[in-house]
Amino acid sequence: MPSPARSRLRLPRGRAADAALASGLFLVVGLGTLRSLIGDREEPWAVTAANWVLIAVACGALYFSSRRPVAAASVAALATAVYYVTSAYDGPLLLAVVVALFMVAAAGRLHAAAVIAALCLIGTALGTFRGNGDVNQVALFMLTGWFVAMITLGGLRHSHLVRARENEERAATQERLRIARELHDVVGHHLSLINVQSTAALRRLTKDPAAGAEQAAEALGAVKEASREALRELRATLGVLREAGEAAPTAPAPGLDRIGELTDAAGAAGLAVTVHRTGHTGPLPVEADLAAYRIVQESLTNVARHARAARADIHLDGDGDGGRLTVTVTDDGRGPAAGPARTGPPGSGITGMRERARALGGDLTAGPAPGGGFTVRATLPLARTTATEGPRR
Repeated sequence: MPSPARSRLRLPRGRAADAALASGLFLVVGLGTLRSLIGDREEPWAVTAANWVLIAVACGALYFSSRRPVAAASVAALATAVYYVTSAYDGPLLLAVVVALFMVAAAGRLHAAAVIAALCLIGTALGTFRGNGDVNQVALFMLTGWFVAMITLGGLRHSHLVRARENEERAATQERLRIARELHDVVGHHLSLINVQSTAALRRLTKDPAAGAEQAAEALGAVKEASREALRELRATLGVLREAGEAAPTAPAPGLDRIGELTDAAGAAGLAVTVHRTGHTGPLPVEADLAAYRIVQESLTNVARHARAARADIHLDGDGDGGRLTVTVTDDGRGPAAGPARTGPPGSGITGMRERARALGGDLTAGPAPGGGFTVRATLPLARTTATEGPRR
C-alpha cells in the first residue's frame, strides 16, 4: 500500500475535468438557489421547476466548453437570461456565464467572448434602465469588471498554452537536429572504418599478388573510393547541422555496453540504480543502441534533478533479433529535488526521449507509477532500417 508521502493529488483531465466543472458549478448555484425550494412561495411550483431546468442547462453546457466553447457559452448565457427574467428568486447562476466566457477566451476566441459579454451587458443594462430593482448601475459596472477580468485571464491562459506548445515544438526540433548530428557521427565512424580496412586490404593485395589479385584490388579500390565519397557527401550534407564551435567526436557513439558509467554517475549523486536484463539485449543495431543509452541517461538525469528518489530500476527486455527492445526506468521519487544534482549532460527531457523513440519507429510513455514514483517506458524496434523512416506522427 502506498505511503501517504507518496500519494499525489491528481486533477481530472479531459471529459472528467469537463464533468467536474459542470457538476461543481451546478452544486454551487444550487446551494445559492435553495431558498426557491424552501420557505414562503413567491412563484408557482411549475415556474420553479422550469427555472431549475434552466439552471441545469446553463451549468450542463459547461460540460462542452472545452470542445465547443462558443456554443456552450451561448447556451449558458441564453439559459441564464431566461432564468433571471422568469424567476422570482435571485441566485448565482451568472457564474455559469462568467466561467463560460473564461473558457471561450482560453480557447483563443477573444472576439466571440467579447460579443457574448457585450450582449449580456446590454440585456442587463436594458433591464436596469427599465426599473429592474435587482441590478443597479453600480452592480452593472461591477458585472462589466467581472466579464473583462474573465476574458483577460482566459486570453492570458491561451497565450500561456500557445507558448508551451511552441516550446515543446522547438525542443522537438532541436532534438531532431541533435539526432541528425549523432547519426552523422555514427555513420561517419563506420564509413571511416570501411575506408581504413579497404585501404589496408588493398595494400596487402598489392604487396602479395595472387590469382585474381588484380580484380580484387580493383574492387577494393572502388570500395575505398565509394566510402570516401559517401563520407564526404554525408559530412557536407549534415555538417551544417552541427552547432557553431562544436567539434566532431573522435570516439564511436555510446551504447548500452556503457550503461555502467551512467549507474556509477547516478550512484555518485546518491541514487542507487539496479539494472535488470531479460531476453536479447545485445549486440544491438547502432541506432537502437544509441537511443536506448540516451533514454536511460536522460531518465536518470531527470530522477536525480527532480524526483527526490533513493533508488531507480532499469529494465532492459529484448524479444530477439529483428524484434523490439523495451527500456523501462522506474524510480521511487516523491517530488521536486532540493538540489541541482545531475547524472549526465543536459537534454530535452521527455519530449526529446519521445522523439528519439519515434525516430526509430518506436514509442515512449512517461507518467506516475501506480504505487508512487515515476516510470519511463520506451519501445524500440531492432530492425536496422527503421532509422531512415523519420519520426512518425
